Amino acid sequence: MLIDHHCHLDSPQILNQRDQIITRAKNAGVGVIVTISTQINNLGVLLEIVDEHENVFCSVGTHPQYAEEELGISLSEIITLSQHPKVVAIGESGLDMFNAKSSPESQESSFRQHIAAARKTGLPIEMHIRDADQRAICILQEEYAKGPFKAILHCFTGSQKLALCALDLGFYISFTGIITFKNSDKLRVAATQIPINKLLIESDAPYLTPTPHRGKTNEPAFINHTAQVLAEVKGLSFEEIANATTNNFFRLFQKVPRHLAKRSQ
Repeated sequence: MLIDHHCHLDSPQILNQRDQIITRAKNAGVGVIVTISTQINNLGVLLEIVDEHENVFCSVGTHPQYAEEELGISLSEIITLSQHPKVVAIGESGLDMFNAKSSPESQESSFRQHIAAARKTGLPIEMHIRDADQRAICILQEEYAKGPFKAILHCFTGSQKLALCALDLGFYISFTGIITFKNSDKLRVAATQIPINKLLIESDAPYLTPTPHRGKTNEPAFINHTAQVLAEVKGLSFEEIANATTNNFFRLFQKVPRHLAKRSQ
């Protein structure tokens, strides 16, 4: 079984096809899907989706590009929303200086608040870090010193320094279809350095479609290709990568019922 811990089923590109997409994912061996919140104000759409499908869960959080829009949402509100039985993660939250639609100050404030929510709830935070590695490292080290929390570097394309910081703090590192791209040699080399017990895979659908489906809208079923390339990079079989990333997911996302793994087999 494979697990897609990060996609966006509420994206306008795929929202109206979500039932078919979830069915295709299940047929492709993807046993659990987590659809990720980018705007807390739109969480209702995600809750409708997850309430319709036993094997689909969601997060609660604000993407850095929407940080300024949702600064008025309090820590206590995030914590309250996280108590929904199918909300299993915080985020995605972080820093994005490549597509900076919100100020660095608002992004940092939002990021720290989401980390606090992860710390308070025990849920992992899905972290989006782009072109902001050094500042992210400082924030993560400062916040971890206040008390531990669980985290994933989603869609990792960052520096070795960021990866080492994440691993030192016990975080997980996740790869998308980017690792299948022809020009991603550096990323494949980076993947060889990540311990197998800290690896996750994701689709980030509808974005970042892996080879050989590039040019099409991405969907969770396509993470088979990401898993296959990751297996080749690590010198493992597809089954070994599938088992490792699935076990890593359930170790981290403890709110997701483990029996779903057996039911999908």
